[in-house]
Amino acid sequence: MTMGTTLDEVGARESWRCWLCDEPVEKDKSVNDARGPSIDSINVAGKSGSGKGGKAVPGPERLAHRSCNTRKGAVKPVIPWPNRLFVIEPAPIIGVVERLGRKGGREVVARCPSRADADEAGKWLIDRLSRLAPDLRVTTSAEPGGGQFMLVLKTS
Repeated sequence: MTMGTTLDEVGARESWRCWLCDEPVEKDKSVNDARGPSIDSINVAGKSGSGKGGKAVPGPERLAHRSCNTRKGAVKPVIPWPNRLFVIEPAPIIGVVERLGRKGGREVVARCPSRADADEAGKWLIDRLSRLAPDLRVTTSAEPGGGQFMLVLKTS
């Protein structure tokens, strides 16, 4: 943890919601309980002069259930797309957030069979990103192509 950062401070900043599974974290549960609160220290890619990225540097501390944090371990986390959404070849959300946060722009994040499916997936994604990356300002659009709709995420 960063000097002076406490579990209560991180929990309050994160609205007591697990950044990995997006479910509520019970503030008063034991930190030894699987559904209890823990702080996930995240490393992010650093910058180097070569343009190929640098060493990982400490990133923001995030609130997670102990079990979610333990399951993730030292590997890059995966934020799942809900099964209720009809998306084909969904992009890894964490990677998309990192790229758009660094460079901005736009990225196709999934294909959907109908505009309604793309619109529903876009609404879910905007809502999820509002908690996952609150400083990243994005919009979604459904763009037709090849008999399907591309769900596009753009920085605004």
